[in-house]
Amino acid sequence: MTPAGLSMGVGTTAKRNVLISGASIAGPALAYWLHRSGFAVTVVEKAGALRDGGYPIDVRGTALEVVRRMGILPQLQDAHIDSRRCTFLNADGSEVASLTPRAVAGGVEGQDLEVHRGELTAILYTMVRDDVEFLFNDSIDTLDQSGQGVDVTLRSGQRRTFDLVVGADGMHSHTRESLFGPEDQFHRYLGYCFAIFTMPNTFGLSREVMVWNTPGKAAALYAVGDNDELHAFLNFHQPEPPLHTLRHPDAQRDLVATTFAGAGWAVPDMVNAMRDADDLFFDTAGQIRMPHWSSGRVALVGDAAYAPSFLTGQGTSLALAGAYMLANALAANRDHTVAFAAYERDMREFVAMNQALVDNGAATLFPTTARALEQRNTMLRALVTMPSATARPAHSALTLPEFAPMP
Repeated sequence: MTPAGLSMGVGTTAKRNVLISGASIAGPALAYWLHRSGFAVTVVEKAGALRDGGYPIDVRGTALEVVRRMGILPQLQDAHIDSRRCTFLNADGSEVASLTPRAVAGGVEGQDLEVHRGELTAILYTMVRDDVEFLFNDSIDTLDQSGQGVDVTLRSGQRRTFDLVVGADGMHSHTRESLFGPEDQFHRYLGYCFAIFTMPNTFGLSREVMVWNTPGKAAALYAVGDNDELHAFLNFHQPEPPLHTLRHPDAQRDLVATTFAGAGWAVPDMVNAMRDADDLFFDTAGQIRMPHWSSGRVALVGDAAYAPSFLTGQGTSLALAGAYMLANALAANRDHTVAFAAYERDMREFVAMNQALVDNGAATLFPTTARALEQRNTMLRALVTMPSATARPAHSALTLPEFAPMP
């Protein structure tokens, strides 16, 4: 919908108008805070509608305070998945250890939340849909900056001018590529590939995760609630990124099937289900590391600017915190150059700390050698009797300022 009276020009004092590319998490969260501070906001999303479903994601640390300030914490608490058990298996399917998810992943019991990605997206969208213009099934084609604004041509042919543009379009951001160049300049490959899909729950699993490992390979089945569907996860070590497969689903399926050929436990059933899955998501585990998150009147937020990888469990939390900090900086400073500098200054250390989790043991659940696997299993067995020894680096190191009034 198009809000009445939406100003499409630049230079007016009534409202600054902003185009956000991406309607997943960072985009709608940023739209909420910008609208609250008086901006006219348009969100463009290449998908034809909101993307529902999706794998479970974590909201923890600083992000919990962000959603509390947004007023959606009770809804997320109601949507909390509340997994009860995480069981690790040997190559033959025998049990290594069974623990609470908190003992494995860290976090604060009774506070950290895990929800379906689609549920969080839907909650965010519902908050802003009546105040923000959404353009689905469209995307940015070209950006042309001037001293007065950004002339944007969309793939639909529309031409619009905005005061500012923000790329919230994910790890493989088209906005970032248009502005800064190819992704490989900023992508840090972490040595893993993964495939996520859904499959029938023929195993009788309920509110639990089963994780199978051999050196360099992992398979997991995630039962959310008591329904008849499982989230399946196949992860494997790959020294070099298989770039030739990233745009070819059949090649992705072939690579995964070949990698897991001969595996035990339920892996053959998982591979067969992957072959037929219509929701397969395949990618490499990696991070985005950039020297700057803005150029001129265009900035990046969330995974587009600083994807930490799924190995950290912090992508969603960084997206929510980053959206808040960017919007706050723009609300406090009418000069976008000053605002973007403040956003980077205040977020850099927090981003660096979370990205460093992969160097501080966040990938230990996926060991690549037999020795590392045995060390991990020994650690897991110890956690069964010493759950209090699972302290992780604090995820709440970013102190959120009170949201700035309009300048």
